[in-house]
Amino acid sequence: MPPDPALTERGPVAVLRFLGLVLLGAAVGGVAALAAVGFVTAVLWLNELLLISPRSRMMVDHPGLLVAATLVVPALGGLLVGLLHRAIPERRPHAPADVIAAVQTRRGRLPARAGGITALSAMVSLGAGASVGQYGPLVHLGATLGSQGARLLRLGRSEDNITIACGVAAAIAAAFNAPLAGIVFAHEVVLRHYALRAFAPVAAAAIVGYVVATTVLDQGALFHVADTAVPRPWEFALFVVIGGLGALVAGAYMHAILRVGKFAAGLPLPAPLRPALAGALLGLTALWVPDILGMGQETLRFATIAGAFGGGELLLVLLLKLAATALCLGMGFSGGVFSPALVIGTLFGALCGTLVGLVGGATPDTFIFYAVCGMVAVTAPVIGAPLTSLLIVFELTGSYALTTAALASVTLASPIAAQLFGRSLFDIQLGRRGLDLSAGRSRAVLQATPVTEQLTPECVTLPPETPVGEAIAALGRARHGEAYLVDARGRYRGCVLLHDLEAAHQAGGAGHPVGDHSDADRPVLHPDSSLWEAMARLEEVTGEALAVVDADRGDAFLGVVYEAGIARAHRIQSDTLRREEHGSG
Repeated sequence: MPPDPALTERGPVAVLRFLGLVLLGAAVGGVAALAAVGFVTAVLWLNELLLISPRSRMMVDHPGLLVAATLVVPALGGLLVGLLHRAIPERRPHAPADVIAAVQTRRGRLPARAGGITALSAMVSLGAGASVGQYGPLVHLGATLGSQGARLLRLGRSEDNITIACGVAAAIAAAFNAPLAGIVFAHEVVLRHYALRAFAPVAAAAIVGYVVATTVLDQGALFHVADTAVPRPWEFALFVVIGGLGALVAGAYMHAILRVGKFAAGLPLPAPLRPALAGALLGLTALWVPDILGMGQETLRFATIAGAFGGGELLLVLLLKLAATALCLGMGFSGGVFSPALVIGTLFGALCGTLVGLVGGATPDTFIFYAVCGMVAVTAPVIGAPLTSLLIVFELTGSYALTTAALASVTLASPIAAQLFGRSLFDIQLGRRGLDLSAGRSRAVLQATPVTEQLTPECVTLPPETPVGEAIAALGRARHGEAYLVDARGRYRGCVLLHDLEAAHQAGGAGHPVGDHSDADRPVLHPDSSLWEAMARLEEVTGEALAVVDADRGDAFLGVVYEAGIARAHRIQSDTLRREEHGSG
């Protein structure tokens, strides 16, 4: 594991390399923004064509056609999505969690094939009215494009991580018309550190993405804010309470998605048919409450207007939207969790504002504060990005008062959700895959590094029938304290320690086979074991190394991993991460 040259260079060459990285970031930002624009345009066109958008549904004169489209389109869309996912090796769509894992573990680039198919399946899902979001697919698409740019130029892992972050920042900037939020999201969620070396390329990408999006795609804001009244001082206390309650709503939302996913995995139904079933159930429900179809941006906009929904309507749509999103994502539709969280949070905040108004404590002038506070209180814990959520509010509304109210809400929302559920839905998903990011990047990198990178055949191996006296002599010549027993067929049969053999020799057992003195309980590693697991295993034993055994090949002995090699790998990885996170060159 040699150090990354990009992190150790200094002088004029380093400056030129850095400027090149900034230009590459801008280029990635432009490409990612154009891809995001194309994606959004295609989804909006499909929504109009397939009678999913509220505008297209209002223009239909034939009720039977509308009912048929509501029932058939989500189901057929789900079937097509399920078939598309068969072309992805993991048989599932990739998501922001995969982007985070790639960056945090420094273990390879995002595959173009899986990224392209995921984007296509997300486009179909959103176009067919699935209750999923567009921002997650855009983040993954931007990250994949950034990763491919690094691959084409044969850049190192650190620069690859930066180009991935550039694609993410450009996608967020283009989707929300919010370049600052894009920059912070890339650092807060993906990179999880701030360094001058990464900041400039990411900022260039976000700026270019914002310019491209505002020039090419004239999309409306998520919601419109007129001149707002200043909330009364006591209302800020309510905003804090909304934050605490919003954390519980966010937790219910995240766990609903995970539990439906676990339930779907146990269904006696082929995987491609699961999203089709979810689409059929969604269509049936949408005949009753069509607000749950699609991303729900119209629902979000109306929820910020005082009196647009009654209290009962807000509660009903909130519960059905949460259930519909959990159903669609858990059953295999491709899409994000951000957009539905925005809708659910806004509905929750509007419900709180309505209840406060009923008891005579709030006026219509401050209703939008409650809606926005609820939106941030639910969204920030789901994506694990409180600063990004606040910047989105500020850049979309330009209102410092609204942003301050949202800050009061986030004050409790993110910490409570992190303590009760986890930093974000992405981290929970990665934790269930065996990647724990709560202990930092160093552990994540070691968890993702296989022991085979430190595997060596340089050890003492003996047949199990070797006499104790000969074994002691062999260990003495090699200057090792342990030997590994391997039979004539190359199968691992245990480990013997020098001090045990010497004790047996002194007891008169010099001619006994060493197999009689092997440590049967000594742990072994496997080819897919990680360096982190190896470190934990070595703490259980007294010795210098652990054997690596391939159980799939009849316990074939592959070699050993030395404690010194693991320590050296840990030091190199820690130094690399430290330079990456704190370097300015």
